[in-house]
Amino acid sequence: MKKSAVVGIFILSVTVFQPAATASGPVSPSSREDGLDRFRSQSVDWAACADASLSASGTQCARITVPLDYSRPQGRTLKVAISRIKSSDPARRRGILQTNPGGPGTRGLGMPRDLREVMSPGVAAAYDVIGMDTRGLGGSTRVNCGLNRSTWLLYAPGSDRAGFETSVRLSREDARRCWDRDPDVLPHLSTRNIARDVDIVRSALGERRTSWFGQSSGTVLGAAYAQMFPRRVDRLVLDSSPDPAEYPMRMVRRQGPANERALDDFAAWAAPRHREYGLGTTPSAVRAGAEAMIERAAREPVLVGGHRITDHELPLLLYLALVDDTANPEFAITLRVLLDAADGKPVTVPPWLRDTLNLMFEGSGTERAADYAAQLGMVCADVAMPSEPEHYWRAVERSRTSQPVFGPMTHAPFPCAFWREKPREPRTTIDNAVPALQVQATGDTRTVYGSGLRMHRAMRASRLVTLPARAHTVYLNHPNTCVNQTVDAYLLHGTLPARDTVCPA
Repeated sequence: MKKSAVVGIFILSVTVFQPAATASGPVSPSSREDGLDRFRSQSVDWAACADASLSASGTQCARITVPLDYSRPQGRTLKVAISRIKSSDPARRRGILQTNPGGPGTRGLGMPRDLREVMSPGVAAAYDVIGMDTRGLGGSTRVNCGLNRSTWLLYAPGSDRAGFETSVRLSREDARRCWDRDPDVLPHLSTRNIARDVDIVRSALGERRTSWFGQSSGTVLGAAYAQMFPRRVDRLVLDSSPDPAEYPMRMVRRQGPANERALDDFAAWAAPRHREYGLGTTPSAVRAGAEAMIERAAREPVLVGGHRITDHELPLLLYLALVDDTANPEFAITLRVLLDAADGKPVTVPPWLRDTLNLMFEGSGTERAADYAAQLGMVCADVAMPSEPEHYWRAVERSRTSQPVFGPMTHAPFPCAFWREKPREPRTTIDNAVPALQVQATGDTRTVYGSGLRMHRAMRASRLVTLPARAHTVYLNHPNTCVNQTVDAYLLHGTLPARDTVCPA
């Protein structure tokens, strides 16, 4: 099963920043007296990456300096880690392609390597591909929350009020720990500030304009960059976009119905293969088996891989496994193992399940806990969320009838509900005519197709490439010749399709 199915939970930029600019409009280019010139003109010292696998791929790394608070550029600064794989043919190089893998909170230094494995030789020659660990994350100046539990933004509240109260308590604790440990950095991890960092990187690299490849929440970052710095955008690719006006809370709530449909889709695939996987001879039997396992785990945890899995963790496991229809066989094996373990039978734990459980049950001080803290900071710095627990309890209870597996999880409170400070800026309203190529799968369980259509309308000069498949982050993770050739042709030649198109699955 693809690594991206585990890493991303939602799985989600040149003119001068002026503090007085509106959230939705471009920053005026009329003044250079904003105190940012020392950041724009800084030197970038490339060296071998600390990660040996990145260095072996030809990736170089560097760190640049950015303001913590762009309205106070003379104040505290942060370090932002960036990476680069240079053009394979300098004679054909046309610029840089900045990237973001989504998450939010997914480290991005490996993104150039991943893209170079997929893009055509012509595109590899045309661009230096640039990655970034965004502020607060990975090799950049990190946010430090000291979180000490299973660190996932989505936590199923279980079947009763007691489980819901546990989810509220955990969210409160995460919010309190973050604000007690790092109150200075947390308010400045917004998408708008990351977009400003993207522009500092562009300028420090000596480029007049930049191209962009963003996937999942990285499309929101790319769209925000295009809104804030439209004159600095060259070519813009948005793969698996949410509705930017619904990001992040309403986006996550839409994942409930999408994942229920994905479970039905999987059940319809698995039923004719009952002799191979033993999950049920009808789609309804396959689904019923999964639902009964979750209900049973509320009373008697499933013991597998050295972990006790309850009705709090099982919905997340299914959510992570359903992201891509090409992984149906592996998910079928995983589900069979879970069902057998629930019956007390000895099982051999497949690699994906083992690795995912180890991630889910990591504790404090781990890399996953640090990344989760950054994810919280980014999400909560963008949009305020309702703070009353009863709002979430009512939403959870309403969801149970039509979304029995995933509704409670996608309607439970985020730690942002108990955040100590509201966002310091309004989020960016996306409404522009910057040309862009958007790729969207009809069965996307993270950024659902209808939401992607709203991004398409907000980016008024975009062209949409639709793939009829259950997939998320298509270009990198769901091989499709039509999609990849369309993206490569646009990056290479700059010509958008004449009209919206549909690629064959």
